[in-house]
Amino acid sequence: MGNVVTLDVGSDGILVATMNLPGRPMNVVGDELMAGIAEAMARLADPAVQGLVLTSGKADFCAGGDLDRMSKWSTPEEPFEMSMAMKRVLRQLETQGKPAVAALNGHALGGGLEIALAFHARFAIDDPRLKIGQPEVKLGLLPGGGGTVRLPRLVGIQQALQICAEGNDLTPQKALAMGLLAGLAKDRDDLMAQAKAWIVAHPKAQQPWDAPKFRFPGGDSRAPAVAQMFSIAPSIAAQKSWGNYPAVQHIMSSIFEGGLLDFEAACVVESRYFAACVMSQESKNIINTLWYQLNAIKKGASRPAGVPPSKVKKLGILGAGMMGAGIAYVSAKAGIDVVLLDTSQEAADKGKAYSQGLLDKAVKKGRSTAEKRDALLAKITPTTDYAKLDGCDLVIEAVFEDRAIKADVTKKAEAVIAPQAVFASNTSTLPITGLAQASARPKHFIGLHFFSPVDKMPLVEIIVGKDTGDETLARGFDYVLQIGKTPIVVNDSRGFYTSRVFGTYVMEGIAMLKEGVHPRSIEVAGLQAGMPMPPLALQDEVSLSLGLHVADQTKKDLAAEGKAYTEHPGMSVVRQLCEIGRIGKKAGKGFYDWADGDKQLWPELTKLYPVAAHQPGQRELIDRLMFAQANEAARCFEEKVLRSVADANVGSIFGWGFAPFHGGALQFINAMGAKAFVQRARELAAKHGPRFEPAAVVVRQAETGGRFIDG
Repeated sequence: MGNVVTLDVGSDGILVATMNLPGRPMNVVGDELMAGIAEAMARLADPAVQGLVLTSGKADFCAGGDLDRMSKWSTPEEPFEMSMAMKRVLRQLETQGKPAVAALNGHALGGGLEIALAFHARFAIDDPRLKIGQPEVKLGLLPGGGGTVRLPRLVGIQQALQICAEGNDLTPQKALAMGLLAGLAKDRDDLMAQAKAWIVAHPKAQQPWDAPKFRFPGGDSRAPAVAQMFSIAPSIAAQKSWGNYPAVQHIMSSIFEGGLLDFEAACVVESRYFAACVMSQESKNIINTLWYQLNAIKKGASRPAGVPPSKVKKLGILGAGMMGAGIAYVSAKAGIDVVLLDTSQEAADKGKAYSQGLLDKAVKKGRSTAEKRDALLAKITPTTDYAKLDGCDLVIEAVFEDRAIKADVTKKAEAVIAPQAVFASNTSTLPITGLAQASARPKHFIGLHFFSPVDKMPLVEIIVGKDTGDETLARGFDYVLQIGKTPIVVNDSRGFYTSRVFGTYVMEGIAMLKEGVHPRSIEVAGLQAGMPMPPLALQDEVSLSLGLHVADQTKKDLAAEGKAYTEHPGMSVVRQLCEIGRIGKKAGKGFYDWADGDKQLWPELTKLYPVAAHQPGQRELIDRLMFAQANEAARCFEEKVLRSVADANVGSIFGWGFAPFHGGALQFINAMGAKAFVQRARELAAKHGPRFEPAAVVVRQAETGGRFIDG
């Protein structure tokens, strides 16, 4: 065990324990690390040793628990025992009678922070990038190493609840202000010096909660102010999460109950709630997709092997509208020189002004400086001159969704750029193979579908056309990682993956309206299902006129190919509203009346679509919204539009906000089980039409007991 935590006693009699887990980029909490800390404690018992400083030999102090190990647990006893074992070591450490200080040289998150909380004092390097926090809730878990017990006793119940239930990181400055840290250091040497000085100054250190007259800062769970907070906190949490995230309730319960009990009993209660979280389907879904599958994608699982990594130095963007302007901003932020081209200088300048607006806001909020803003803006050149595209490694076309316009700009750009430069289209629905017909070099032509607003949305959908080469795909993939986004790779088809499946969600909501379901029930069902926005409001956001344009374009294309077009029952509603000028948020009116950032359902909507006397239950509405999406995702998998399960799940959560606690559109089917999914889908099909007929791939899984898995 000696090589996990190295122990070194200096001439001052202070033991420095350095965590350095072999074969891991970060220290993670598990048996090895806890055994190393227990070994440090054994050395601390030596009468010659005055105190202990714990730090890390890696860039960060310590990350959270070992998820690989957690994912293998099958009974609640396993997480309960592991959690209690960790606490026994930490409890022994804080009650052994000699001062112990944690020196945070880098991020201290999750279990890493919980270890630090068991020390009598914590110091950190004063670096705003250093993160301190309990992010477990974001994986459907709660801090199981004493976080919900020590934090309330250290910083008060209200702040502890915020740290654990929201899972947001704290900067060292903020952690110091709330009493989580004893001080800040300039650098590593200063950090160690301050930690040792604290030990010398506090030879008989004791935790505040072990002092005979200890009181919770701000009061325990019985205190009137705290009791009042607990009477509203659950309803605020329910309003945000609609009860879909059990970890949030378990965190509140653990902190509330722990605030009525002594320290030891509170620790047992926390371990029970920790076990409940680990065993929950929600946590399994989230960890599977947002940890394992997301990391696999980021490590290049969908990237062609054998192509050397590349970086974009100069980028051309055709079209300086909302999308082009957003792509220019995120690319310049990643240090890329950008040429932003439009038909008029005024339009190009307006595109650059979008970045200026975002940066001015960041400077005002103290998140950036005027120098950084000006340096970033200097990287964007607005122009109308195609000659300036010379030397671009990549050109992204973000003009209007019209084949002729796209073909025109493709030819103009290709006349200037190098033969091996990559040309990409940011289309959201038009097949890439068709658009590549305008290209003289279809091998270097690819789709890069960004989401709006580009600066906030984490996903880019990469679309591979019939002739797209592996090298082009690899270079597109590398660029998406270079700008800090998550790439998913899909094969070419109408609407690709994200637009196609996202469309089923909003259209199902609109179909319900046509059937006489109350619009308020439809919107609430979307939120109860765990979607970030309800279907009618979302269609207003993306605009009804765009939905109609895409449908008409599809109809035309299919007719040209001699194929039949089946219109979704909701499309007639979109058509009707567009005819009376209610085209969505941009016009201030759609399903809603929009004014000054506020919205309310259009009062005339129920006159146009009268509410039926018999209203379906919310469960029925939720099922329709979720099954429409999951089933369409399964069809995309079956038609080989999707290349992997990870791309399907991550793409659904990051692309259009598919309820994260379900772990993505295909994981929704896995968690339910193919048999149950097929049965329910057939019930919905009998009632609402053939669009709910289960995808053949799921029917096969139901027969064979199969699941959606990669590899």
